[in-house]
Amino acid sequence: MKIAIIGGGGIRVPLLVGGLSRSDLRISEISLYDIDRDRVEVMASLAKQMSSGPIIRVALKPEAAIEGASFVITSIRVGGAAQRAKDEATTMALDTIGQETVGPAGFAMAVRSIPPMIDYGRLITRLAPRAWMINFTNPVSIITQAIHQETDARVIGICDTPMELFEDAAHAVGLPPTVCSYDYFGLNHLGWLRDVMFEGEGQLHRIWEDDEKLKNAYRSPLFEPSMLREMKLLPTEYLYYYYRPEVAMANIKRSGAARGAFVEMLTAEFFRRSGSSQPTVEDYRDYLARRDSSYMQLETGSAPRTKPDWSELSGYDRIALFTIRAIVHNEGAIIPLNVANHGTLPFLEHEDIIEAQCRVVDTGPQPRAVAEVPEGPQAWITRVKNYERATVKAALTGEHRDLVDALALNPLVPSKDRAEQLVTALL
Repeated sequence: MKIAIIGGGGIRVPLLVGGLSRSDLRISEISLYDIDRDRVEVMASLAKQMSSGPIIRVALKPEAAIEGASFVITSIRVGGAAQRAKDEATTMALDTIGQETVGPAGFAMAVRSIPPMIDYGRLITRLAPRAWMINFTNPVSIITQAIHQETDARVIGICDTPMELFEDAAHAVGLPPTVCSYDYFGLNHLGWLRDVMFEGEGQLHRIWEDDEKLKNAYRSPLFEPSMLREMKLLPTEYLYYYYRPEVAMANIKRSGAARGAFVEMLTAEFFRRSGSSQPTVEDYRDYLARRDSSYMQLETGSAPRTKPDWSELSGYDRIALFTIRAIVHNEGAIIPLNVANHGTLPFLEHEDIIEAQCRVVDTGPQPRAVAEVPEGPQAWITRVKNYERATVKAALTGEHRDLVDALALNPLVPSKDRAEQLVTALL
């Protein structure tokens, strides 16, 4: 079996290749393609150090990587870390909260990424029509929506955010995450966990009145226990930007820059060192540890965080491996994925991309039924999905008025005038 990775210069590619190569999948070749040839060579070198078994190739053209592949993993960032830092700084300068995947910065990332991702979807349809397109490109929901809408690629959107919340919530109630099931619904980076199930019984009722356990359901101090207690839901961490935008903005301004600037500096430093010598796995793991510890740190004003030893489910590499194994082995595993709605959330359109618990078999993911969504989350989901649909349309037309109209629908943009300013500054 051949696997292709489009965006093969991505910083987490060696982790992904290492996990795939050590699995029980019979992978003969992993082909990496990236428009940045120098960077993909560095990542290929690390991937070879961290893997065993499959041949690791660097393709000069996307066609060479895709042709004959059973799975094509896509993870691109148009403009790289420097563009992310610029977008976040521009957004902050106009007093609007956002992050690389949400708010105006996420909008700019989506508009730049949709055209090339549609091209890749069409290329996969032509050269590997039976392949599964596993999309990590952010913002995952919008990008997957565009690919699903505009191509015939068999696309699945993937993110490990729900898995991280699942395992943290299970830990908070004192259970191993692998023995539990999860009642979850929403969109990517806009999801809620309603309950953790063990032997058919809900478990979250045990922590609603315990402030310490509610805090332990998150790796950063995001939400007040009183708010969680009232909602009887655990939101994914990106809802921090929607529920507490003023606090996030104040913390970022106090720090002097958004996280994108730190990531750009860290990444540039890593590749500068790599340019003079072959990076070691130790160098790479040190870079990842420093990068991961800064996650949600500036926005929350909290201390650097570390991945707990008991983490079993979350991680870029793990979620991809879980999904591919479930398809190849027809496992029926339950995995949170971004797929077409098909009636799962009846208040959305049939072909809208949602994030839902899916039973994954050899014919692909099948979203599981979801109980009625509470009024508050339903309003958020509806509003954000309206914005996502409009963003896909605007990226395809490229018309200034369409771009402004789409961004004005974003809940984090306060007015049409501000949307006009942001579109002009960002795009």
